[in-house]
Amino acid sequence: MKKIAYIELDTHAEIAVNFMDLMHDSSEFSVDYFFSSKILKQTNNTGKNIFEVTHATLFNQLQQTDYDLVIIGTVHRYFDIFFKVAEKFNSAVVVHNINFTKLSGFQLFKNVFKADFKYRLKLLLKEGLFSAPNVFAGAKNLMVLDESLIEKNKELELKFMPVFYFHKYEKPRKSIITIVIPGAVSQQRRDYLHVLKQIESFKRNTHFQFVFLGKARGKELSWIKEFEQSKLKNISLKYFTEKVPQTIFDRWMQAADILWCPIQSETEFFSNKEFYGITKISGNVGDAIKYGKLAIFPENYPNSHPFIIPEHTNIEEEIYTYNKWMDYDLEQNFAKQKVLKSLEKTLSELF
Repeated sequence: MKKIAYIELDTHAEIAVNFMDLMHDSSEFSVDYFFSSKILKQTNNTGKNIFEVTHATLFNQLQQTDYDLVIIGTVHRYFDIFFKVAEKFNSAVVVHNINFTKLSGFQLFKNVFKADFKYRLKLLLKEGLFSAPNVFAGAKNLMVLDESLIEKNKELELKFMPVFYFHKYEKPRKSIITIVIPGAVSQQRRDYLHVLKQIESFKRNTHFQFVFLGKARGKELSWIKEFEQSKLKNISLKYFTEKVPQTIFDRWMQAADILWCPIQSETEFFSNKEFYGITKISGNVGDAIKYGKLAIFPENYPNSHPFIIPEHTNIEEEIYTYNKWMDYDLEQNFAKQKVLKSLEKTLSELF
């Protein structure tokens, strides 16, 4: 049985949890998990194969076992340590921002001064920021979480690591068409002004319920509250002013008839442009798979998934007739055992 180490010290705890849940049922691989205390709290898992580490203790602990493969879940900091890991072990790095992997040392240095100066200076002086390009170059494999990104970045040798699967649940009964917009309510990430403008143009008497499923604050919160005062009576809004607990998030996602994901086409990581669907996966893709929902994305989104449908000019009609788009069986195509087999096949090719 091949022995794998999976590391997550920084963020993307949900990806680590998905990987753990899938590999728990694997008879082909044995996996040890190395998590920071922050990640450990978010995973809410304990076991003999789960170890709490810091960046300072990680390398020594890895050396105590002869691992066939070491997977690094996020390389956004601790570059000096991860460079040592990539050099020593047969390693695979999960890439979340493809353009970030292409930055030179000089570009990284310039970007230190563009934002978050104190934090980035720490990365430069104490965490080996200049080693970042070497980590990605030294890793034996670069993994992405969306297969469509491989086609759009042919110059890189990327491999697909399937970790998103459908989570079974009992579907709630309801009579209202519920549209959920998942994610932190930030105009920088999603176009909420567009959402409100579109809802304002609705003409049907049908009762639509829109759920802004993420913390709203600042200007975005004021937009929603202002819209609430003038909206049609058959339109109801639900929004949150505090971080949404996972149980509440799950409940609303399960209740959704369809997801509306008005993501911005581009974002930034380390003051460098990244493009959703091209160099970066949107978390909403994973949401759609996990809860088995169709998702409306912007018309210009570079989509290659059958469960994502482009936004039409008349989105009211698109939402009202969402049932006619339901010919793709998400539950079957992303069943846990099916995804596990695909993941095992991918992992077996990394040795």
